[in-house]
Amino acid sequence: MQAFLPRLEIALTQIQENARLLCALYGQKGISLMGVSKAVLGDPAIVAAMLRGGVRFIADSRLENIQKMQAAGLVTQFVLLRTALSQAEAVVQSVDISLNTELETLRKLSYYAQAQQKQHQVIVMVEMGDLREGVLPGDLAPFIKETVALPHLKLVGLGCNLACYGGIKPDERNMQALSTLVNRIEQAFQLRLTVISGGNSANYEWYQATPAVGRINNLRLGEAILLGRETVSRKAIPGLHTHAFQLIAEVIESKQKPSLPFGTRGQDAFGHVPSFPDRGLRQRAILALGRQDVLVSGLTPHNQQLAILGSSSDHLLLDSEQHPLRVGDEVTFDLDYGALLAAMTSPFIRKQWLQGSSPAATSQPC
Repeated sequence: MQAFLPRLEIALTQIQENARLLCALYGQKGISLMGVSKAVLGDPAIVAAMLRGGVRFIADSRLENIQKMQAAGLVTQFVLLRTALSQAEAVVQSVDISLNTELETLRKLSYYAQAQQKQHQVIVMVEMGDLREGVLPGDLAPFIKETVALPHLKLVGLGCNLACYGGIKPDERNMQALSTLVNRIEQAFQLRLTVISGGNSANYEWYQATPAVGRINNLRLGEAILLGRETVSRKAIPGLHTHAFQLIAEVIESKQKPSLPFGTRGQDAFGHVPSFPDRGLRQRAILALGRQDVLVSGLTPHNQQLAILGSSSDHLLLDSEQHPLRVGDEVTFDLDYGALLAAMTSPFIRKQWLQGSSPAATSQPC
């Protein structure tokens, strides 16, 4: 039977092993992990591998992904990373914990929690400099005062997000500042916060260097588990698998062609006017893969003798002068986080789980 192309091959045991090793690493200093599933569309088989590895929570930014995982029979604490006012009723119905920064949204969550006779748990996100989501530290005390007064809501923690929008790294200063805010809020309101979520896969360097983690007891990890990398410099984390996802595409044309386009030049399909070096005649290959499928800039050919020249919506062009390809050959690529996100989203890329694809999972949470 002919293999489907293009396809994304997913090594579930490698993802499970990454989760296990990261749980052990961060657990040495009392930090639990949320496995972030948004890059894989809440794929139940992949999430089950995270759970077998020992992650304590599964976190996703899309409510639909959480509902899909629940429908597949996965049982864990689900955390919603991005809470929208319009989804408040469904959030209370489907999610254990939601991350929040707006009082209006919290009031709506309280309303629906009361209507459903539930207690909904919330983590308030604090702005620590990256300028994505978060309550400014100077506004935090009055924000918490109103939050804890809302019925059927339970404030379980504070968190922050770094190295996503502004590229601000987690470091000793901002992590200690978050710990200080936690202590002040607990003292001011006579409560105990149980989840202090200090960041994401970018926190690895801080964790390795810090003599004390302070009040930080949770991290939200996606890329580190899936791709084995931290996200400050994209370096591989020692001992982790970095090739759990492999994208494979088919050669549909292989010819020797000029390297310099000829004719009157205008815009390409995406509104750019490209320029090309003249390298003479070169062996070129075209793959059945394009920008509608994947973030091409996030692909790296396994064979270093192949070079990506560019792409259109559904064609990927390679220079194969040093490694000629034939029509029907398969070419394998590694993916960065952006390419993985796009490939998992594309309906035109078949997903193939290499081992242990059952979504059932049992674990000892870390």
